[in-house]
Formats: sequence, C-alpha cells, structure tokens
Amino acid sequence: MSIVRPKIHVSEEIQDNITVGVTEVINELKEKIKNSNKSLKIAFECYPVTNELFLLEHLIQPLKADKIISSQTFFKDSKWVNEKIADNLTEDRIFGLMSHHSIRDFVDETKLKEINNEIKTNQLSVIYGVGASLIDNPDIIIYVDLARWEIQKRYRTGIYSNWLADNAGEDPLRMIKRGYFFEWRVADKYKQEIFDKVSYFLDIHDEGHVKLLSKDTYFEALAEVNNQPFSLVPFFDPGIWGGSWMQEKFNIMKDEENLAWSFNGVPEENSIILDFNNQSFEMPANNLVYLFPEKLLGTKVFGRFGKEFPIRFNFLDTIGGQNLSLQVHPKISYVQDVFGAHYTQDESYYVLEASDDAVVYLGVNDGVEKKELVDALRRAETGAESFDDEKYIYRHPMKKHDHYLIPSGTIHSSGKNSVVLEISATPNRYTFKLWDWDRVDFDGLPRPVNIDHGEKNIDIFKNKTWVDNELVNQFEKLAEGDGWFEERTGLHESEFIETRRHTFSKKVRHFNPHGVNVLNLVEGQEALVTSPTNQFSPFKIEYAQTFIIPAMVEEYNIEPTGKSEGEIIKTIKAYIR
Repeated sequence: MSIVRPKIHVSEEIQDNITVGVTEVINELKEKIKNSNKSLKIAFECYPVTNELFLLEHLIQPLKADKIISSQTFFKDSKWVNEKIADNLTEDRIFGLMSHHSIRDFVDETKLKEINNEIKTNQLSVIYGVGASLIDNPDIIIYVDLARWEIQKRYRTGIYSNWLADNAGEDPLRMIKRGYFFEWRVADKYKQEIFDKVSYFLDIHDEGHVKLLSKDTYFEALAEVNNQPFSLVPFFDPGIWGGSWMQEKFNIMKDEENLAWSFNGVPEENSIILDFNNQSFEMPANNLVYLFPEKLLGTKVFGRFGKEFPIRFNFLDTIGGQNLSLQVHPKISYVQDVFGAHYTQDESYYVLEASDDAVVYLGVNDGVEKKELVDALRRAETGAESFDDEKYIYRHPMKKHDHYLIPSGTIHSSGKNSVVLEISATPNRYTFKLWDWDRVDFDGLPRPVNIDHGEKNIDIFKNKTWVDNELVNQFEKLAEGDGWFEERTGLHESEFIETRRHTFSKKVRHFNPHGVNVLNLVEGQEALVTSPTNQFSPFKIEYAQTFIIPAMVEEYNIEPTGKSEGEIIKTIKAYIR
C-alpha cells in the first residue's frame, strides 16, 4: 500500500538526474576527480550514526586517494565531550536540557591544523565522518544524511555509538536522549550552515541501493514538493502496550510481537522518498523544513515557529493490546523554564477504531484532591500498593470518530482495544508518566515514571465535570452544502491547533489561508486530492493515510474515488490558528 512507502514523483525535467549503485557513484566521482586540474580535497560529511565503515569500504577506498582520514581524529575525546555536555544530558534516563553548542566547540584545533597541513601536499585527500567538511576549503562536499527513524533503530542494535561517545550497547532510551538533546541539535545546526556548500547528497539508507544527487537536482526536487500534497514515510514501532490493528490493516511487520506506534506525520522523525523514474531517494523530511520553511509552513506559521514543523500526527494502536501509561504533558511555563523548549505538547485523541469496551482516561474524578492523588501514585511507584485508577481517574467510553482534547496539564491515557490518531504539537519528549499499570518493558525493566515532574504539572481542576464540558466531543457545525458538511472538532482554546472534520460524498473545495495543512482520511477507502488550477497532479490517498498540504497550495479539492466513489467519507484537517 502507498500508505507504508509513499513516494513523491519529481518532474520529467529532472527524473533522470540520479546516479544509482555503488559502481556508478564511484565512476561519477572518479570522473569528477579526473577532470580536475589540481589536487582535490573531498569531504564525505555524515550525519551522526551513519554507517561510516560501509562508506569507507565501498565508496571511499575505491577512489584510491593518497590520504584517507576519519574526522573522528580531530575531535576531542569522549571523556572531554561527556564533561562538556553533562548539564545537557543530566542523570535522568529520559530528559535532558536542549544543547545550544556548535560543532566547532568539540574540535581539537591543534589536531585539525595538523591534518590541514598534512593534506596540503596530497593530490587527492578524502576526509569522512561527522564534521569532515570542517577541513580548510574542501573542493567537494558529499552529504550523507540519515532519517531519525533509522537512527533510533540503530541505537537498539548494540553496534552503534552516539556521536563522540563510546557507548554502543547502552540503554537505548539514554542514547535517544543524547541524540535528541545534543547531537541532533548540533548536527542540524551545522547541516543548515553548509547546505549551500554541498556538491552532492548521498542516500545509503538502503546500502544495497546507493543513490547520488547533485545539489541542484536535490534542491529543485524539494522545491517541487512544496507545490503538491505529499505523505511522509511512516515509522512503525512495537511497544509493550501495542496492538495488532496496524499489522493487519497495512499488512506489515507481522513478525513483530505488536505495533504500538506509527509516526506518520512528523517531519522531525520521518523521511520522504523522492521518486526519480522509479528510483527512490530517501532523505529526512526535516530538510524540507530547513531549506524552504516559509513556502512549506506559510508566512504566519514560519513567523511564529521558525524552522520547526509544529503539527504532529501519529497512531496509537491498542487493539488486542493494553492501556498506555497514565501520563501528563508539561504546561508551557514549565517546559520553557525547565527544558528550554519553545512550546509544549498539547494534543488530542481522534478515534479511528474502538471496541465496545474501549475507554479513554481523561482528567480526574470529581472530588479528587491533588495531594491524595500524588501520594497514591508515589506508593504505586515504590511497589507498596497498586494504583487505584478507578478511584482517582475519570474514564469515558470511547467510540469511533470521538475527539478528545488534551491540553497540557491534563492526566490522560488511551485504553486498550482502540486505535487513536493523535493530533498534537510537535515537541515529543516531554511526556511525564505517572503510572504504568505495574508492568515492565520488553527489556525486563520497569518503564520510567516521572512523578516529580508530573506533580508540578497536573491540573487537578480538570475533573469529570470540567472534562465533559471542555474536552469531550466539542463538535460545532460550521458550514454545509450539497453532499458535504464541515465541523470544528477542536482543539481546546488553550491549544494553538485548529481541527476541522469534513464529511462528504462529492468533490469539496478547500481553501488554505492559514498556512500548512495536515490531513488524514478517517473514513472511506480512497479519496482523490486535485488542484482546481492544475498546480499539481492528482494525488490519491487511502484510509488512515496522513498527508501534508504545503502553504504554497492555496486551494485544493478532495473527492471520493475508486472503491469509495459515491460513498460518504471523512477527513480530519489540522492547521495553526
């Protein structure tokens, strides 16, 4: 299904401008070297956790350079780096402080100077690794990029270390924390600094099918993306509470015990696939945000959030599974003061599927006092007694197409036997678990809870009465016409995301004055997105597919098609107010 590996087709003018295969990439680089009349310095600039050994053996050594140098040799050692970033990493297993370091903060300038002197006299020098392009005046920079879904998978293998660390096999949660709060910040800052200096972009996500694009082709292809609807490549992941719905619905990863998450609308995590005449070039979707933020997001959204994509779509699957952890997200003042983040993870649950026994845990029961609640959570944390969720937490029966709003400070959890489309603001590390149903994770360790953080953020006034009035199915019909109607479904007034649900059996025109739109087909098998001005080619979507409408697309149509033609279908749309 296209929902699993969606591709973005590039125009005919550039579709043949791709080099595919190790031999072909080597030959193109050799031709570049041959046509040069001077000694060359080639930098293979790598994103952290790139497979540098593969790069060295298969693409660098065949170039027969006079000198081959790993960039690791001119950075400080891991002990020095760990001391430098200790305040960012903290002792917490999950949470750190956002790094504002530059890559140059970690360079051993004496060693770098020695290397620069050493390669002056060589006819061909190749430097590879993170920061390779820091050498003096590289002639060719080849950027080897990597999506974060792949990075997180590599952390779990026990083979890879974090950048400037000797920690292969460490707790993956701590490795992800180091990536999120430190190395991805440094690497993304440096990537944006050198974008215009790059000669080629290299894709080795699939090491059996290496691909190379020139910078001009890469930039042109990404510019085209901003003029059409597109979907990101979902990242599916198992979890202790996960279910089986996504495995069956999308016919994927059935060898896994379950699938808990699908991150399908998160440019920070996901990749995009550019289709060059049936050759796929995969790249982090965040590069689109970095290179063309205003065209993607729109002037208003870019002015408010900068080079960040502020809307996040993902699935939570508990069909045949278990409850999520009981949790709360930090209020805006707390996340700014304690973690240095710009905004917090306000969110909502839109229900795609629900069994008869499905419930959502949302807020507290009427009459619950905060001290009594927190004391009970702390006793459960020590194992002294189990937490009495029926006594303290409000449970609401969950039905298909319900929409529950979850502003920060609201205790919440999705219960078993449901599939939720989580629509939220993007910061995704700041979930304070309060109780995890007395279970351990796949690694045999108790999943971490964060009651100290959580206590400071629980809004105890968000009880059953308040939740029913403010957060449950706040639907408001806004407009209707022949064969369609539009409802506002949220979010809460304290949240900056607006959501609209459209129900229709005919072609419906959407106007886009607000900036980037993110949508999902929540009812119906197929729909077609078309341009009334022929700005883009027709774009077919399938049930449960998330897709993005860039701000450059100011109007578009959606209509039932194929198996859904003549049927009533529904989409949910999110944008920044």
